[in-house]
Amino acid sequence: MDILELVDRLEELVNESPQIPSYVPFFNGVVVDEEKLWDLIDQMRVAVPEEVRKARKVLAQKERIIAQAQEKARRLLEEAEEEKARRVAEHEIVQEAERRAEEILAQAQAEAEQMRAEAMAYARELLHDLERHLARALREVQAGARVLEGREGVAEVAADEG
Repeated sequence: MDILELVDRLEELVNESPQIPSYVPFFNGVVVDEEKLWDLIDQMRVAVPEEVRKARKVLAQKERIIAQAQEKARRLLEEAEEEKARRVAEHEIVQEAERRAEEILAQAQAEAEQMRAEAMAYARELLHDLERHLARALREVQAGARVLEGREGVAEVAADEG
């Protein structure tokens, strides 16, 4: 299951949980079904590695794109060299071949750099999204834990007063 779906389910659990009555002093919160909370946390622990695997796939894809760009650049260089060798006989033709080879090389390098930059930006964006979602999930889990800790404190105060 996707980590964002699990975060949404956790949010639903908190939103659908009963509110602590306002007459309970020093406490504002909800009562969360502990079993459901732990189940969601366990599912998140399973989902996070999946998100990491997805990020790794993106990085592998980036490497593949870079390798393809480098291969294309290599082929373009070979083509330029072949073109240059065919035109060696005449000085004017040689100059044209050298100019063309430089253009091809510059174009290939620019395309490779652009592909690399786009792949890096894409991977960086995915990792930033994952980081934001994980931070949000952690905040929600911590808030749930605080609610549970607060519930235990209310039970202790009630026991002391009784």
